[in-house]
Amino acid sequence: MRLGLCCLFKEEPISFRTTTARALSTLPRGEQLRKLSHICRNNAENLLRAVDTVARLGIGAFRIMSPLFPRMTHPEVGYSLDQLPDGQGIAQVLTTVRDTAQKKNIRLSFHPDQFVVLPSPHPAVVASSIQELEYQGRLAAAVGADVINIHVGGVYGDKGQALERFARVFAQLSDNVRSRLTLENDDVSYTVTDLLPLCRQLSIPLVYDVHHHRCKPDGLSVEEATRLAESTWQGSGREQYCHLSSPKFGWKGTYPKAHADYIDPADIPSCWLGRAMTVDVEAKAKELAVLRLMADLQQKRLDKIVPGSSEVGDAGGGVTLNR
Repeated sequence: MRLGLCCLFKEEPISFRTTTARALSTLPRGEQLRKLSHICRNNAENLLRAVDTVARLGIGAFRIMSPLFPRMTHPEVGYSLDQLPDGQGIAQVLTTVRDTAQKKNIRLSFHPDQFVVLPSPHPAVVASSIQELEYQGRLAAAVGADVINIHVGGVYGDKGQALERFARVFAQLSDNVRSRLTLENDDVSYTVTDLLPLCRQLSIPLVYDVHHHRCKPDGLSVEEATRLAESTWQGSGREQYCHLSSPKFGWKGTYPKAHADYIDPADIPSCWLGRAMTVDVEAKAKELAVLRLMADLQQKRLDKIVPGSSEVGDAGGGVTLNR
């Protein structure tokens, strides 16, 4: 099992800079581009440090923050890499990121922000969503990331029609994006059962989020959902991708959707153990949570513990949890 870190670090001295459209709008265009060039160079170099760091820590995947190049698709202050004074140098750093990740076997991915909504009935939202995905597709190609993971988004009164709109917009995306796009079940609208027909129709791999499934059950057990999601990756030449998190206030708390700082070992599905897969650890303690989970899994191996399957009444809202 390859464990992944999401975007940021808790203690490692690596950080990424950003800026606002308002701050940029006060500057002449030349100064805007110089400021953006400096920020993008900083972020590209810190991405390289991030890849080196996760490799040193024994972490196998890294999710790259969506605004690595901030405000790149903004309608007023947006820019392309070749417009930046140090655009060529930044591109060279990205190539080094790609080569380093490949050499050290670090899987890279993106998870665009929730404002990317392909089935929206509003053309302007769809247009901006496509623009954002195309930006991330170019960046993914530059650094060798093989996954751009998104949620379907809203239902808009008719889930079936929303999924049909998604399929129509998907056809408009470039090969660069379509070949990397994945869909994730959420804890509000779309379950694994909802997404499987669309994923099969469009050959889109399904990223299985077990926490979301436990919050919004659909009759499938965790083991069944894992297996069905895995089937959508077959033929892609890529390893199955999943997400793992624990509820901040426990499964019996008033709001089980909130993510905890660390992973409760009891929330690791037993059917995942020993499986060749990538698992992003969505925990607030970032690399500290991944390292603790690595230690917990190692202890399980050392103790030769093989967890069984059990029915957990409150933990998943009716989902059969493999614990």
